[in-house]
Amino acid sequence: MSAAALMSVEQAIDRLLTMAEAHRIEDSEAVPLSAARQRVLANDLVATLDLPPWPNSAMDGYALNVDGWDGEPLSVSQQVFAGHAPEALALGTCVRIFTGAPVPPGANCVEMQENTEVLDDGRIRFTQPLSAGSNIRPQGQENRVGDVLLRAGKRLGPFELAVAAAQGCTHVQVVRRPRVALLSTGDELVDPGTPLKPGSIYNSNRTLLNHWLSALGCEVIDAGILPDEPRQTRLKLEQLQQAADLMLSTGGVSAGDADCLGQVLRECGTPLLWKLSIKPGKPLTVGRFGRVPVIGLPGNPTSALVTFGLLARVYLLRIQGVEDLEPLSFPVRLGFAWPKPGSRREYLRAKLEAGQAVLYPNQSSGVLLSATWADGLVEVPEGCTLAEGDTARFIPFRELF
Repeated sequence: MSAAALMSVEQAIDRLLTMAEAHRIEDSEAVPLSAARQRVLANDLVATLDLPPWPNSAMDGYALNVDGWDGEPLSVSQQVFAGHAPEALALGTCVRIFTGAPVPPGANCVEMQENTEVLDDGRIRFTQPLSAGSNIRPQGQENRVGDVLLRAGKRLGPFELAVAAAQGCTHVQVVRRPRVALLSTGDELVDPGTPLKPGSIYNSNRTLLNHWLSALGCEVIDAGILPDEPRQTRLKLEQLQQAADLMLSTGGVSAGDADCLGQVLRECGTPLLWKLSIKPGKPLTVGRFGRVPVIGLPGNPTSALVTFGLLARVYLLRIQGVEDLEPLSFPVRLGFAWPKPGSRREYLRAKLEAGQAVLYPNQSSGVLLSATWADGLVEVPEGCTLAEGDTARFIPFRELF
């Protein structure tokens, strides 16, 4: 297949999103806030109370009413701490008040204690000009009853869960976890803890993707390692389609005699895309087996990392209803040159040092250690050359997790 015939990253994402819309997860469940991190909100979170529920003091000081007040010292009629309900402000007095405490009815200003002086008779003299509304957080400053605080499709992190807690929520309604059957393919793979035979390697992709899927809110069905045998591959896919929302594999998706997953999809399934204009990760395969979508990642570790982070991640978030899918990225100055234009879009593992991106010295798709060294990926567009000091798009790994 010529480079011109390869599918672009944007085209592949569009096809994945179209497939995701057809396989949206409609089921939801109520889970406690303590178990809701990284889950996706199923319904809008609507405010059931004003925040703050009443006007409160923004600092320690004295509350008073400045309307008609001529500036004379005022006696202290009460003191109010956070968590206590005040009495109405007595005429001609002020109130000792502390940060977060409700402002007494009748008061319209709080002055910080640093701008006051306690006289010998206990009255309070105010040393600076005052104005109504100063240092008071009004009721509903943050939100009013009925406001939509979080939209359905929002991934829930610590900030979002704290917003729910501030409304008194103990549970939130979230989208059911996607059930992802995770397969590895290849006669060369063995599990850690098993003695290596000649020609064997330990399976690292399973560990990488298991943790990554969990971070994206998925329930992982560990389908083990498949041998390079088409019949067993087909039988395993037939078994898994009853339990999974997605079958995700690594390896076996190229065009070799031992690449059985791609072969089975082309012969018994419905291929939707195959071979991308991307490096690393060209052999990515997407299709359906029966009713269940299948995403076949390349077997080389960094090829699997790049294609999962940029493509499979998008699919998994969208089937949960997430709309904001684009990872945050930013331009960085390059501490290296890339003089040879490539026919495919390249993603280079790089670290940020002294305000510029520097490359891991070995960009082979089999070098997983590079990901522990790097901070993210530098994107080099197709047919592009870069000189040291140029800028390029940088995608931090933390955005993909």
